[in-house]
Amino acid sequence: MATKEEEALSIRCERTALPEVLLLIPQVYCDSRGFFMETYHQRKYRELGILRNFVQDNYSHSCANTLRGLHYQLDHPQAKLVSVIWGRIFDVAVDIRRGSPTFGRWVGLELSDENRAQLYIPEGFAHGFCVLSERADVMYKCTDFYSPEDDRGVLWCDPQIGIQWPLCTPLLSDKDRNLRPLHQIPPTELPTYQPPRSG
Repeated sequence: MATKEEEALSIRCERTALPEVLLLIPQVYCDSRGFFMETYHQRKYRELGILRNFVQDNYSHSCANTLRGLHYQLDHPQAKLVSVIWGRIFDVAVDIRRGSPTFGRWVGLELSDENRAQLYIPEGFAHGFCVLSERADVMYKCTDFYSPEDDRGVLWCDPQIGIQWPLCTPLLSDKDRNLRPLHQIPPTELPTYQPPRSG
């Protein structure tokens, strides 16, 4: 049965340089046994404006200097809620929505098992991360199912985007190494910006 402290657990939300990408910091209850935290609470997250339903959880284990990304799905776009179970990562979101006022801009934040922060990345953003620790276990929730035929990506070191990755020679998959820079991707292969409804 939950204690009063556990029942009162809340979550702090901060907007990043890309206002739709949110940094979430859950409250943690600690004692001599360890700690307890909520990694997701639908009602509380909805109160913060995260209204989408999550349908798939992914778990990634990576060694030091691994870089994964930048990934997105076109016809089955996924919003993601990213957190680190063990280790440290530099987590990145890039706005690749055609017509967006922040098209081509990026934000990157450190997530770790110490700060226990989460990053919410909406649909229409490419996502990637690199590992800063000996290893990293990353968990992320998605709002749509993985669709292999719909898988797309942007080159991690695209000079026009200019992500300031905290490593120079990452370990990459062949797929990620051969992705195209954003300006070489046809507009039909990019998501479209949907302005927020007024009123």
